[in-house]
Amino acid sequence: MSDIKLFRTLPNSVEELTPKSAKLERELQKQIEANMDTFLSIRFLATEFSTSNGGRIDSLGLDENGCPVIIEYKRHSNENVINQGLFYLDWLLDHKADFKLLAMSVLGNDVADTIEWSGARLVCIASDFNRYDEYAIKQIDRNIELMRYKYFSNDLLLLELVNTQISSKPAAQEPVTVNTVQAETKKTSAYDWTMEKAKSQCSETLLSLFDELCLFTESLSDDIVRKDLKLYTAFKRIKNLACVSIVPNKDPRVIIWLKLDPASIELESGFTKDVRNVGHWGTGDLEIEIRNEEQANKAKVLIQKAFEES
Repeated sequence: MSDIKLFRTLPNSVEELTPKSAKLERELQKQIEANMDTFLSIRFLATEFSTSNGGRIDSLGLDENGCPVIIEYKRHSNENVINQGLFYLDWLLDHKADFKLLAMSVLGNDVADTIEWSGARLVCIASDFNRYDEYAIKQIDRNIELMRYKYFSNDLLLLELVNTQISSKPAAQEPVTVNTVQAETKKTSAYDWTMEKAKSQCSETLLSLFDELCLFTESLSDDIVRKDLKLYTAFKRIKNLACVSIVPNKDPRVIIWLKLDPASIELESGFTKDVRNVGHWGTGDLEIEIRNEEQANKAKVLIQKAFEES
């Protein structure tokens, strides 16, 4: 059970706010869907999506890393939300073309062409989970997140990431065929580069810096999740905190994009850059370039700052 307590501070006393569940599951679902990007950094795609096996997925979206996301909601902790969600996740991974068509229709071809299938995940949102739920997802080789919600008074909603399981399966890079007409007009992805190629071409020194910065970021908290994607490695809680990549050629360097306001720090040429209006891989408005140990140590200070503000 959740042990989070919320209080309203008054001039001469404090008042404990009593948590409650949604009166109807649909009310919670509609609120999450209307504000999905703000709550979860997920772009909303569809509600009550019908599957070919007779199911109906509560919500479908695409997260900030380009990974498909299934969201299932349950008002009570004793409802079997995990098994139901896994049923839909297996269906999704076997019917990638259906999801790609949906992404094309809502977000456009360019977005649909860069879907990160290795990061496809299930998010289960319920009023609570028990220890058996948390144990169960550890036995399943799928990307699963358990998220607890609570309403406090009439205008406060708490979302708490309870547990996360990351699949050990490697990224699948096979093309997804939609149909003949769309296949003929399909654009070739601009991102033929991969992290694996970059690592194979970089020096041991650069690879060591990359590993050092990744380990530091991951060690900041037990609730930070690492996900190795095609173009970068993402570190997230509910939302991304940092994205790390490698450039092995010409000017070899590790690049980090942080969810940190560039205006909150003094930018340094050749080290930090404001990329709010610049296209880049990963998420975050501050870009950091690391070429040596000194810059790595300075980068750790900024990573720590981003973590504290996340």
